[in-house]
Amino acid sequence: MSKQPIWFKGTETASWVTRFTVGDDHIWDLELLPFDAAASLAHATGLAQAGILTEQELTSIQEAFAGLADDVEAGNIEITVEDEDCHTVIERYLVEKIGEVGKKIHTGRSRNDQVLAALRLWMRHQLDELSSLMGDLVLKLSDLADAHVDSFLPGYTHMQRAMPSSVAAWSLGYAECLCDDLDLLSGARDLINASPLGSAAGYGVPHVDLARQEVADYLAFNRVQENVTSVQLSRGKFELAVVHAVLQCSATINRLASDITLYATSEFGFVKLHDSLTTGSSIMPQKKNPDIAELARASMHRIVGELNVLIGIPANLPSGYHRDLQLTKASVMKSILITSDLLQAAEGLIDGIQFNQDTLNDSKSPELFATAAALGKVVDGVPFRDAYRAAASDEDAWKEQSGKSLSDTYKTKGSPGQTSSAGIRQRLDQTLNK
Repeated sequence: MSKQPIWFKGTETASWVTRFTVGDDHIWDLELLPFDAAASLAHATGLAQAGILTEQELTSIQEAFAGLADDVEAGNIEITVEDEDCHTVIERYLVEKIGEVGKKIHTGRSRNDQVLAALRLWMRHQLDELSSLMGDLVLKLSDLADAHVDSFLPGYTHMQRAMPSSVAAWSLGYAECLCDDLDLLSGARDLINASPLGSAAGYGVPHVDLARQEVADYLAFNRVQENVTSVQLSRGKFELAVVHAVLQCSATINRLASDITLYATSEFGFVKLHDSLTTGSSIMPQKKNPDIAELARASMHRIVGELNVLIGIPANLPSGYHRDLQLTKASVMKSILITSDLLQAAEGLIDGIQFNQDTLNDSKSPELFATAAALGKVVDGVPFRDAYRAAASDEDAWKEQSGKSLSDTYKTKGSPGQTSSAGIRQRLDQTLNK
């Protein structure tokens, strides 16, 4: 006999309806289950404070949740399409283990606020993991910069050689962008760190005075969404903020990976990737393909797709809960997990990159120093536009400037030859420890 949903009231649902409405939720909910259990245990403590559970009943529920954690760890828990979701699995588990007391766990909540509590706890945990991974990547880029302070690298505009740069300036540019992305991620974490519990299906709970703040404190939420109707109105919006933040991170890595892919070509030859970061061709024996960099570059577009889902699904919905919103869960979870893999791939690329110093030095062509020649005349008192025109064809001045070191030519902090990773490291430390 098939399992009945927890909302079953006597009418069987066609199997195709169950498959269609559940979709892939049962797969994602296996990831959410430990967080749903944590939120359910906190809810139980609130029910005890509200007088719905006795202390003895609360103790039996706590013991049952301890057993559930052991079973999850041992891989004994599964979620099927017939189960629908992790919420159903938890309630069934409690009823099986402690009988009638387990039937009380859903008092004062709906699967609407239950799933949001679990999802926000999961997102909070994952965003902390992403912050750590982003911090590691920033440090790798800073270390790379420190090892290449004087390594020349041509700078490009319009895909044409433009001005002198350095490996350090290139590396620290990406490190600083990632610090900006980390600030966005921190802001998204703060936004989602709000308890929805007590809003139930979106309109509160009659008769029972729930301990909303105490449960929020138990779960280390920063605040409670006080007005119950705001909870379902924020569904999709909070997830959108998270995906927007991880998209910014993926956009930074997209351009980093694009540079690495280009610099690794035979035509450029600026970098060599460790063999462990390349793959081969099934037909061309000589090939070493930068697949990791290419897939890292492409990952941003996968997240853009999920972002569009999160923009589109809540749009034009009236207030309250609608089943459409179920589809926002997979989008935010996919985006976060893609970003986790992406950050690890990017760190591997930076670990395995080797700059070809001879090729970089050979790329030091005189025309890159035309701007330096013009500004040199400005320092001597020539108006910039006159100096600009004079330097445009003064190849001897270009060559003269190309013989100088970057540290002699550039005077402003953060410019090629005047780079330091100290500011990036300080900012990173402040962001991660605030």
